[in-house]
Parts: sequence; C-alpha cells; structure tokens
Amino acid sequence: MRRAVKILPPTLLALALAACSSPAQHYRGPSGSAAPDATPAADPAHEAGMENWLVSFKPRAMQAGISDRTWQRATAIIRYNPKVIERDRSQAEFTKPIWEYLDSAVSETRIANGRQALRDNAAALAAIEAQYGVEKEVVVAVWGMESNYGKNRGKTLILPALATLSYDGRRGAFFQTQFLDALRIIQDGDTDPMHLTGSWAGAMGHTQFMPSSFLQYAVDFNGDGRRDIWSDDPTDALASTAAYLARSGWRKGQPWGVEVTLPANFDYGQAGKKIKRSPADWAAMGVRAAQGGTVPDYGPASILLPAGANGPAVMIFGNFTAISRYNAADSYVMGVGMLSDALRGRPGLVHPWPRDGRALTTAEKSEAQRHLTAQGYDTQGTDGKVGQNTIDALIDWQKARGHRPDGYLTLNMLQKLREG
Repeated sequence: MRRAVKILPPTLLALALAACSSPAQHYRGPSGSAAPDATPAADPAHEAGMENWLVSFKPRAMQAGISDRTWQRATAIIRYNPKVIERDRSQAEFTKPIWEYLDSAVSETRIANGRQALRDNAAALAAIEAQYGVEKEVVVAVWGMESNYGKNRGKTLILPALATLSYDGRRGAFFQTQFLDALRIIQDGDTDPMHLTGSWAGAMGHTQFMPSSFLQYAVDFNGDGRRDIWSDDPTDALASTAAYLARSGWRKGQPWGVEVTLPANFDYGQAGKKIKRSPADWAAMGVRAAQGGTVPDYGPASILLPAGANGPAVMIFGNFTAISRYNAADSYVMGVGMLSDALRGRPGLVHPWPRDGRALTTAEKSEAQRHLTAQGYDTQGTDGKVGQNTIDALIDWQKARGHRPDGYLTLNMLQKLREG
C-alpha cells in the first residue's frame, strides 16, 4: 500500500530515521498533517534524570511484551518536556459555572460547524451509524467537543510527554500505564513515534483517545490496515468513537436526557443518579416534559439537577451514562447531548440557569469537601473537584440538616458547612 510521504524538518527527520531499524518499514504520515511541536529544552539535571528513569523502566517494558526494536524506536525521540510538567502542576483557581461551559460547548458557531461536518462526512457517518448503532449526530458532537471537528487535535509528541509525566508527574503510576500502551500502539504499527501526537496529557487524535482507550476501542474502519485517529481523514477516529459508545451501552433511539418540569411539592431527596424510576413513575409524581406532556418510556431514569433546584432539571437515561464513560463530568455529558440535539434541530433548554451565582474556587470546593468529611459525610478525597462522591455526600448532609437536598454546592452552602 502506497502512502503519501510527509516532509519533516531536518532535525525531526533525522530523529525519525534514526528511530527505525529499516526505513522501508517506517510508517509515513498522511499528507497535510501538521508537524509536531518541538520538545522544549530542559535543564541537564532533568535530562539526566529522565535517561536514568528510562533505563530503570526498560525491564518493565520488556516484561510487558515491548520488543527491543520498539523500545529503541520510541526512546530515540524521548526527552524531558518541562512544558508538560508546567501544565500538569498548574491548576486553575476558578472554574466556569456549567451555563458558561455550555454556552461555549453549544454555541451557534459550533452548531454550524457541526452541521457542515455532517455534510462533509455523510457517507462515512452513515456507514458508521449502521455498523455501531450510534447516531451520527452524537458521534459528531463528541468530535466537536473534543477537538473542534479536528481543528485542535494537539501537536505534542505523546511519547516524550507520557514519559515525562511517568517520571516526574503527580500521577506517575497512571501515566506509566499509558506510556506502556503508547509503546504498544507503535509496536502494532498503527503509527510511528513521530506521528503519535496529541495533547500534553496524552489524549490523541480527532476524538482525543488516551492510549489505553485506543487499544480497547479503536478500529480500522477504512480498511487500510491501521487504526489511524491522527490523520486529516477522520473516518477511523469517528468509527472508534462510535465503537467506544456502543461498547459503553449506547442504545439507539434513547435520548441522553429530556428536560423536565418538577412539581411545586417535589421531594428533592428523590433527585440524583442513585435513584432510578420509569418515566411513568416520575409522571405519577408530577414530573412533566418541559416541552409539554409526559416523557415517553425510554427506560429507567434519574432526575439530574446540574445547577441545583434553581436551575433546569433533566431526566437522564442510560445513554447519559454511556457518554460519561468517555468523560465523567456532567457538564461534558450535557455538552455532547445538547450539541447532538442541536445538530438534529431539536430545541434547547426551556428553564433558565441561575446566572447570578459564581462558581466556587478550587480552594473553596476543597474546603467544602473537608467540612463534609469531618462531619461524617466522606467525599472520598478533598481535591477540589466536585464529582458524584461529593454530590452524594452533600445531598446526605443537606437531608440531615433539613436543607433542600439538591446536591448543589454554592457559596451559601459552603457558609452553612462552615457553621456545621
């Protein structure tokens, strides 16, 4: 099979050729794909430390089935990347409220570009939907969320980034596993070290797969012998995303969620992902679709309050969980869901967001987690990231204190936690 030859800058070309025992067997990247960013210079101490770490890690790689040839090809381009560590150790003090996140995720520009992406890739997406049973609008929505339809795939060399994070990062054990999986990708022949590119933390390609996810879910849909999620042709990446969602339990025809209106006497203790009821049972409790009528029976559902009792309420189904396997943040899942709905011409949310409140800082969220844990409601960590464990702990605390148990952490709720 003949592939287009990509012209590399001289220094990168030399590294790429040196990394191959046989240039004729070396994978040549697709024409038109951007050259990777150069790895910034590091101080000699870190360079030496990285070299020593690679020496010590090599036996583990060999034991994991990585060949010496693969190891030599990979390590020929590995250098300590100080920019990656800088990114890893910088944590934003403020996070956006969910409505600001969704304003960007489901903007008019992103919707328009998504519709163009549907047109441009109509044949491939139709075949992918037929194969995996995941609606094309959902696949394209993930693409839009992850890389702005391929415009922001990332140009960081993955092997140096993952090696750096394995050696000097906060989550060394996690990144060591990802580094091994990246080596397996090279060994399998899907790409080569110089074309294994992505974001600074290891996510790759059009739909930003981590190496472990790539090995589990990536597919060669166009039949060229490689699972290529990096090239300008997005076909394999889109099919791999559909395969990921299908294996995560996606049900064609089931919505991710339906906005609902809650009755005035709604028991907020019934909200949250732990409690599942049929739409008929929710209807018996007075829950109605925001667009009018009752919600059809799409299967067991929970009531999600992404901004507490003062914001929109959404009845979520199994497909919400399927998307969350890709990224567990509720804001992300709603972004994919709402963008896919918009691409199908469906209306957005009816109820307004409580835009008068600000998001808590990371330090304030961490403080809230410490208060909850100290008062007997363990949040399973105090990292300042509000996930389901923190939401569940807060709901239980709110119930015990006689507050409306919507699980929504606000400045007012933080003050009540301070008071005990």
